[in-house]
Amino acid sequence: MGRKTRLAAVLTAGALALSLAACGGSDPAESGAKELRLWHYESPDGAMGQAWAEAIKRFEESHPGVKVKFEEKSFEQIQQSGSMALNSAEAPDILEYNKGNATAGLLVQQGLLTDLTEEAGERGWDELLGPSLQTTAKYDDRGVMGGDRWYGVPNYAEYVMVYYNKDLFEKHGVEVPTTMDEFTRVLDAFAAEKVTPIATAGAEYPAQQIMYQLALSKADRAWVDRFELYKGAADFKDAAWTYGATTFADWVKKGYIAKESAGIKAEDMGTSFMKGDYPIVVSGSWWYGRFQTEIKDFEWGSFLWPGNDLHAGSSGNLWVVPENSDAKDLAYDFIDITMSKDIQNILGNAGGVPVASDPAAIEDPKSKELIENYNKLANGDGLAFYPDWPAPGYYDVMVSGTQKLINGSFTPEQFLESLAGPYREHVEDNGLGE
Repeated sequence: MGRKTRLAAVLTAGALALSLAACGGSDPAESGAKELRLWHYESPDGAMGQAWAEAIKRFEESHPGVKVKFEEKSFEQIQQSGSMALNSAEAPDILEYNKGNATAGLLVQQGLLTDLTEEAGERGWDELLGPSLQTTAKYDDRGVMGGDRWYGVPNYAEYVMVYYNKDLFEKHGVEVPTTMDEFTRVLDAFAAEKVTPIATAGAEYPAQQIMYQLALSKADRAWVDRFELYKGAADFKDAAWTYGATTFADWVKKGYIAKESAGIKAEDMGTSFMKGDYPIVVSGSWWYGRFQTEIKDFEWGSFLWPGNDLHAGSSGNLWVVPENSDAKDLAYDFIDITMSKDIQNILGNAGGVPVASDPAAIEDPKSKELIENYNKLANGDGLAFYPDWPAPGYYDVMVSGTQKLINGSFTPEQFLESLAGPYREHVEDNGLGE
């Protein structure tokens, strides 16, 4: 805990070149490109940031004369201006892009992404990624995930969990809950002692994920498919949505979630937990590596949301190749390297959830626990995607609505109405649903 996993020794350029040739790698001399422009928004200390930094080194070693021009972007930058950027001369050759209908799917619909279906078959990506992970990588011509064509490749997976401060749990005499009732009693115990138990961020994605976890506690797979994949009509007045909204609002009233969190961003939420200011933070596995590296003053752990069969989660974000990329073959080679066992093992030992690692090579106990919990969800069909995916602009709808639910300017009914309108408009305008 609190240690930074040492990166594995670098492969020789010759060995890696042979590896790339075996899986369909291109000759940089043939492509003529001398630069691979790459964007992603992972923290340098996070699991993906560490693994991909190593992948860049290995790419340059195996492609003499080719340099990777990396530009770090923020999640919000790409979320808000992705379509415009990819439709311009400033577009990179490869980038990390958020998966789902409202993001990668929208780019597919607009014709901005390269069809990777042939590469996926020739390079074996289709064999490395199981069916549940392929859902977010494949889209139809309407931009709906789960289609028949590959437009992205995830090289990690992710899910939402409950992180907790073991020292604060011990100090306040509470234990890790295994049911929703036990979880509520833990939150009550902290609130009774004037301790706000849950750190969250209403100004970005975290708060909406808590609301979604609550809704999922009353949902089943058919509910998820109706909402996320348009397999039937989503009902925003049903028991699951109503429970999610009303319970979330009730948690604010009871002091489990601070009203001030309406204006907090995800980074500030995470750093407040790392400083020991809160006993609990509900967020994704993308924080795991940073917590391993940066938390030094207390013991911490994690557990799955108590009592749920379904949890927010999916494949990780996608490597996508813009249609107007000048170095597509090089981009495919870079994806190959990030899918290699060496890079996957680095990712796993640094606190990420790899999709093609060697389980025996994951040495860190916390990383093993993280991956084991993910496997429980994946093997039990427990990944329910994310609430902001179904429609373009839905992320902003979710953020705005959840902020108003926190500060009390929306009732649960008004919150659900704010979700229903844009969703139904998108479904009707695009001829979606069954």
